Amino acid sequence: MGSGDSKLHFRKAVIQLTTKTQPVEATDDAFWDQFWNDSSTSVQDIFALVPSAEIRAVREESPSNLATLCYKAVERLVQGADSGCPSEKQRQTVLNCTRLLTRVLPYIFEDADWRGFFWSTVPGAGRAKSLTDDDEDDESRPLAESLLLSIADLLFCPGFTAQSNKKSSSDTAEDIKSIDSCEYIWEAGVGFAQTPPFNYVHDLNRTELLKLLLTCFSEAMYLPPTSDRRSLNPWVSFFCSTENRHALPLFTSLLNVVCAFDPVGYGIPYNHLLFSDQREQLVEQAIQVLVITLEQEVASTAAAAAAAAASTAAPAAPDGLASSVEEQQPAEPENLFVNYLSRIHREEDLSFILRGLAQLLNNPLVQTYLPHSAKRIQFQQELLILLWKFCDVNKKFLFFVLKSSDVLDILVPILFNLNEARTDQSRVGLMHIGVFILLLLSGERNFGVRLNKPYALRVPMDIPVFTGTHADLLVVIFHKVITSGHQRLQPLFDCLLTIIVNISPYLKSLSMVAANKLLHLLEAFTTPWFLFALPQNHHLAFYLLEVFNNIIQYQFDGNFNLVYAIIRKRSTFHHLANLPSDMSSIQKALQRRKKSGVSRSRSLSSSSFSSTGSSSVAPAKPGGLKASLEATPGIDKITEKAQVSQDGTMVTVPRSESQAGASDTESNSERDTEVLQAESEAARSRLASVSSAPGAWSADPEWVLSWKTKLPLQTIMRLLQVLVPQVEKICIDKGLTDESEILKFLQHGTLVGLLPVPHPILIRKYQANAGTAMWFRTYMWGVIYLRNVDPPIWYDTDIRLFEIQRI
Repeated sequence: MGSGDSKLHFRKAVIQLTTKTQPVEATDDAFWDQFWNDSSTSVQDIFALVPSAEIRAVREESPSNLATLCYKAVERLVQGADSGCPSEKQRQTVLNCTRLLTRVLPYIFEDADWRGFFWSTVPGAGRAKSLTDDDEDDESRPLAESLLLSIADLLFCPGFTAQSNKKSSSDTAEDIKSIDSCEYIWEAGVGFAQTPPFNYVHDLNRTELLKLLLTCFSEAMYLPPTSDRRSLNPWVSFFCSTENRHALPLFTSLLNVVCAFDPVGYGIPYNHLLFSDQREQLVEQAIQVLVITLEQEVASTAAAAAAAAASTAAPAAPDGLASSVEEQQPAEPENLFVNYLSRIHREEDLSFILRGLAQLLNNPLVQTYLPHSAKRIQFQQELLILLWKFCDVNKKFLFFVLKSSDVLDILVPILFNLNEARTDQSRVGLMHIGVFILLLLSGERNFGVRLNKPYALRVPMDIPVFTGTHADLLVVIFHKVITSGHQRLQPLFDCLLTIIVNISPYLKSLSMVAANKLLHLLEAFTTPWFLFALPQNHHLAFYLLEVFNNIIQYQFDGNFNLVYAIIRKRSTFHHLANLPSDMSSIQKALQRRKKSGVSRSRSLSSSSFSSTGSSSVAPAKPGGLKASLEATPGIDKITEKAQVSQDGTMVTVPRSESQAGASDTESNSERDTEVLQAESEAARSRLASVSSAPGAWSADPEWVLSWKTKLPLQTIMRLLQVLVPQVEKICIDKGLTDESEILKFLQHGTLVGLLPVPHPILIRKYQANAGTAMWFRTYMWGVIYLRNVDPPIWYDTDIRLFEIQRI
């Protein structure tokens, strides 16, 4: 009964706010207290009792009432933070204000005229009138700063969001301004060894405050996409600056809560169906706040990361917390969260982070004898974004991951996700982030070396059975993505093949299954109509030829399966070498394709690619929403070329140098000239090809000859010239029909002195750029929008960063 009455009173207050023609005075506490004094309104109640239409009506018709509501709610939060929330009533008031602001803020952000409101100074808004004169500076703070600082204080409020360290049972709260919040970190892990006792009420309160914090940061969703790096989110900038005295313990708390989370718990079957897990809700909000704060980098961050990589200082800090990050004094204000992330360096901390991320990434792969008995987490996309930020920002973490086989614990779940999401167009973003991570890893030699470890784990995936290595698994799944994924994945083909090129010099022994998959791709990508259909299609053939050349030149001894597959498919190479380039042949090839009525099929064959790009898309799972994504830049924009020297180090190849010094052997420099010129064209035309008018571009003999003469076929042709007669002679002499005998012969064969001089190994390393930064921003906020449905914080608001589409 009481609950119903309180909701009725709250609803009446909302109606009064929207219908009053005269502004309500800020001093009318009896009116304003109706919004936060009730003890039984949940966040779902707030969203139901405050309809979006009424918020917009107040914003348009009674703007002063909305302004007063916001700053009175912030004032209550500031009072709660200052007092430490000693009573249950004050805690409830803080929670109600938090929920109300979470509801109202998106409607402030969607109106351009209102966006500056929180950054204006409202007299008396930031602090209660009862405070002493010492706080006069704070009183003039913009409302946004007061709100963010109060949220930071409340996240370390003993008895409310943290375990109190007081020994006495006195009712007086600890002075929140004098406490060292490093002692109240939420979970053991990086820089903090004590595990606080679990308190689900504290987790609930933290979750609600983090939800409000995320809502504050979401102003970015209401601005159109821009690649201008200077357009920083002011909310994130302030919260991650030195103005926030809790920045380090909060970063550590968020990180430790995520990495220490164990969704399986004690392993009781179906435990997730028996009771709700408050810690999982907290982890989801924590990881979302983390990825948003880490997305925003400023100019000094790169310098800080570089300095951290070279620094060996061992600083002292309260309770050893800052010893987890290397000492670095930034020369200018910067994002402290990114700075702390870039400077984590202790082996035990790196191990804790890697172990935690790997365990969560592998969660969907957990199998039990009881179907659906293990809990499956839902924040895989946020995990991949966080992993990406770690590898991109903290190079010590990247090298730590790659120095052991632990990297395979990350590789397998990424490949699992790629295979599982390849036919679902609503998960295109997940496909991209997985491929980007593998592209980043493939730029390091150790990644290719680690892939030679045998693949023994049997994960439930619909792929051919094979006995081989993790490299075989990667090739098989990449082949499946290319051949049976929907056409919106075509922009990723360059990235997928670039990853295989990067690892190919280190692959000691491909299985027969993987070898056949690579040859299958070459067959499809060298079909004449496909080569002539789009100006960039021939690049895919160049990548595959480079893969074969790298393996033949550097790993010939163990790759007899691939050599045998090349011999069997030798006609493909001969047809490519003799590709007709006259106009009539070009037209015949394209006409033959049109006559056959080509459509996107489930198996990759000579008729499985449409020259119109991604015009037809496999149907997505119905009944949901998806967020649009920015176009991904071309491969030339997101990578830089590096040549591996004899001592194993990598030397960046300046773009101008790649056009010079083509040798008479089959080096990459001559081929690079063509690729460099054409890749820029590819980046522009890859997505434009979808909407380009028929006949806007057409192949001609001059264009075909411009790249056909540079096809790197010399090494393969020499191999075929030497081995094919030998294999044929053995088959005739011994009457062999069993391929195992031929494989045995190839296994003990050698081409030493018969092949051209080995070409330098060329690696394409990921290079940060404005285009991918913009892609990540839209992707992250799209994920966060779709994941926050209870309550639906941003639903039915005027989002401009991306489009929401029903599927």
